[in-house]
Amino acid sequence: MTATSGRRERKKAQTRQALADAATKLFTEHGYDNVGVREVAEAADVSLSTLFKHFPNKESLVFDLDADIEADLVAAVRDRTAGQSVIHALRDYLMRTRTARSDDPATPALHRLVESTPALREYAHQMLLRHESALATAIAEATRAPAVDLAAAGLAHFALEAAKVAGSREDPASALGELFDLLENGWGR
Repeated sequence: MTATSGRRERKKAQTRQALADAATKLFTEHGYDNVGVREVAEAADVSLSTLFKHFPNKESLVFDLDADIEADLVAAVRDRTAGQSVIHALRDYLMRTRTARSDDPATPALHRLVESTPALREYAHQMLLRHESALATAIAEATRAPAVDLAAAGLAHFALEAAKVAGSREDPASALGELFDLLENGWGR
């Protein structure tokens, strides 16, 4: 039974990856708005119903591992090094994940695609904000604040919004650093 379920899971992962790769290739070559989900399914050699078993909508074809993002955000707060503040842990995590340059040659084209497509920009933003509540809870726990702490909720929201604002700047890493400096030290400087 384990071999069968292992094989089945590998096959599902391969199909999902084939769909994501086909979508990325078609979207970057022809533009997001010029490619339909049927074309993506055909390029990956699967049925349209199989595509929708793996991806609930067209936008999700561009983004993957949503559950991992939430787990990683929470872990950034919970598993921070001794003596590191919550705000520095969040800044460091977002610096690594939102501003890092990838060795994958497709990454810059994918970033340009997302930034140039309003539907994808908004989807990416909403995808990140879905994790706001879990992040706020982790911040409250880490700071021993009440579960519904306004400061924890605010920091979670503003940190995630900072990632969006920084992502639209020419130098996202510097912008994110400035925004976190503002979060940490306030407006009054």
